[in-house]
Amino acid sequence: MSDPLHTAVVTGAGRGFGRAISAALVAAGTRVVGIARTEGDLKAVRDELGDGFTPLTADATDESVAQRVVHDHRPGLLVLNAGAIPHMAPLHEQTWETFSRNWHTDTRHAFVWTSAALREPLAPGSAVVALSSGAVLAGSPLSGGYASAKAAVRYLTGYAAEESRRAGLGIRFVTLFPQLTPATALGSAGVAGYAARQGVDRDTFVAGLPPLLIPEQVAKAVTDLAADPGSAAEYRISGAGLQPLG
Repeated sequence: MSDPLHTAVVTGAGRGFGRAISAALVAAGTRVVGIARTEGDLKAVRDELGDGFTPLTADATDESVAQRVVHDHRPGLLVLNAGAIPHMAPLHEQTWETFSRNWHTDTRHAFVWTSAALREPLAPGSAVVALSSGAVLAGSPLSGGYASAKAAVRYLTGYAAEESRRAGLGIRFVTLFPQLTPATALGSAGVAGYAARQGVDRDTFVAGLPPLLIPEQVAKAVTDLAADPGSAAEYRISGAGLQPLG
């Protein structure tokens, strides 16, 4: 059987965790199909990574995109990383549109890709790694529906794992819960919001965080877990490393 990690698909590949994950996979000899909405971001990644990275400018929440990519590329690894930056405001200053933003992006994209992985299906030995959030475990009162949207990603991944087992598909599903970090655009917005809420400057707030998580740590975790058939189903990830949950 061919190497199940020969081809990977990474959503949200243009920036942050997705860009770092793509770089680590290409460095390990994996061909990466990177998906993002912003063509310029993908071009920059392609210029950096070379022929091992195939950019696809598309909306990762589009069901037809997920079905086509899974069918055409037959990836051995799906990394579900795409997501929106939440609107940072307390509950009573949110509208339903701002509150539900991450449901329409983070949760919807996880739904369409996990469904596509099961319907195709991916080959036995394949893995789907979904990035949820540490906000699921600790709450996030300034980010509207972000924590609940990421909790839904967790449940979707668990449901998909059960369907894989029931059908004997041999597809592994893993969920990561990254801690808040200023090293990404999303995390930086969160840090700014919570620093203001506490009445401190950004640097003071960051100094009070646990060891900072950087994108390269997330990338290493993804590549290691994708290659480990004995991995757990869920991991918290912080600057101190991986911690299995459950």
